[in-house]
Amino acid sequence: MPSSILTELLKAKDGSTLVLIPAGEFLMGSEAGFPVERPIHQVVLDAFYLSTCPVTNAQYQRFVAETGHRVPYLDDNRMQFDNWDQEKRTYPPGRDQHPVTLVSWQDAQAYCEWAGGRLPTEAEWEKAARGSLAGKLYPWGDEIDPSLANYDNRTGTTPVGSYPPNGYGLYDMAGNVWQWVADWYEAKYYARSPLNNPRGPEKGTVRVLRGGAWLLFPQFCRVAYRFRNSPDFRFNLIGFRLARSLGSPLV
Repeated sequence: MPSSILTELLKAKDGSTLVLIPAGEFLMGSEAGFPVERPIHQVVLDAFYLSTCPVTNAQYQRFVAETGHRVPYLDDNRMQFDNWDQEKRTYPPGRDQHPVTLVSWQDAQAYCEWAGGRLPTEAEWEKAARGSLAGKLYPWGDEIDPSLANYDNRTGTTPVGSYPPNGYGLYDMAGNVWQWVADWYEAKYYARSPLNNPRGPEKGTVRVLRGGAWLLFPQFCRVAYRFRNSPDFRFNLIGFRLARSLGSPLV
């Protein structure tokens, strides 16, 4: 990866390494995907920081220990490998470096505030996922490749950083877990999105998810693909990562 990109790194309260995503413009959206990904439009973003990996179970355990926040658990037999022990408040054995799942948008938001950051906006997430490869379908190019991401399998998540990073040094921007972002979802938002630092609609009923997940087909891993769900929804396909605005004090 170009060394000039990784000119500034930060360590957050939760131990995350955050890389500086430089200010600038990019083309957001895709004509090759679904109508909600259109029109392709220019976006100009301020510089920001983004964690190199999704938040892990080990990191999330520190958060719940310090705050008393609920642990990731869902009363569903399909979650048996991902549910935390509610009495011990611990993650499943051997899964410390797997991305935390079974977290709602509200859970992710609370974690980011505790860690001294925030969720990335949808535009920030897409720019970061694209890295230096403008106009490509995936973070690495136009061809899907099972050696580059965890998708379309039945075995669950992999430890974060198991696959090569993109041009910004970010891991798991495709596959492994969906990632909550800050924005409300609106299907036609791109048609009226502002040029500078778009933050999504002012209100809505569902929040945006990006990146695809381990169980899902390759099309969901495309950098322009937009998904959504209720902010209180939890499942073992969903996680998140930490962002931070330039100049924000670390806690």
